[in-house]
Amino acid sequence: MKIGYPCINTTLECRNRTFRLRSYSEERLVETVASNLECLRRTLEFNIGRGILFFRIHSGFVPFASHPVCRFDWQGRFREEFSEVGRLIRERGIRVSMHPDQFTLINSLEEEIFERSVRELAYHCDLLDLLGTDASAKVQVHVGGVYSDRPASLERFVKRWGLLDPAVRRRLVIENDDRNYSFRECLEVSRRTGVPVVFDRFHHELNCSGESTSEALALAARTWRKRDGIPIVDYSTQAHDNRRGAHASGLDKKAFLAFIKESRPFDFDLMLEIKDKEKSAIRALALAAGDPRLVKSQLK
Repeated sequence: MKIGYPCINTTLECRNRTFRLRSYSEERLVETVASNLECLRRTLEFNIGRGILFFRIHSGFVPFASHPVCRFDWQGRFREEFSEVGRLIRERGIRVSMHPDQFTLINSLEEEIFERSVRELAYHCDLLDLLGTDASAKVQVHVGGVYSDRPASLERFVKRWGLLDPAVRRRLVIENDDRNYSFRECLEVSRRTGVPVVFDRFHHELNCSGESTSEALALAARTWRKRDGIPIVDYSTQAHDNRRGAHASGLDKKAFLAFIKESRPFDFDLMLEIKDKEKSAIRALALAAGDPRLVKSQLK
């Protein structure tokens, strides 16, 4: 088990940079990607020093990479730099993933949106390929919209899955969400496509299809093949005094320890979707230090 957090380190001064479409230029793109590569390197080094071996790379790492405006060969220009960061990832046993934004919709009713989504997924996979990661580095999406016809929308996802490039399919995973598609529905999509299912525990609480945590973990694990690596689980809790579904600002010690206990003996890599990012990851590692599932290099 590796524990991690998504996209931003709040301790470091660097952040993933972007810019507006109207400001696009090849010079601006090169400058931004170079900065983002350096920030990723610093973030990974920070994480390694604290035993954090799972990290979700920002979806906007290469701004407008899938947009028609971008005709620049950023892959070729930064091949060596990506390779260097990838070497760090591989040598230190870090798992990385990515999560495209909510506008990436495989089952959209609009063909144009699906085509844009295909380009966006290809960009994410290109980036992970440039890092030299194996198929355990995943690109995580939701099933998508319901569009007033749940069976037809699920069927459309299954059909569109078959149209995706094999290079995308080898990295793609789906997660249950808090409104549209439950964990059980994701399992059905997996049964028909072979796509692995990420179990999001917080979403499962909000949109439950009846499985206990241990039952869901067992069912999710069966959707992951050896080449996919061990399953990924997303974890958060409800933010106090906030809208339903808002993620907590910090790790709830009691709730986290209860989850660690009820999740045994299933092995997985845990993504903490908690707002204080690396601070909760560091705390979670300390709380889970006695758990035999934890990767040894994370133990103090």
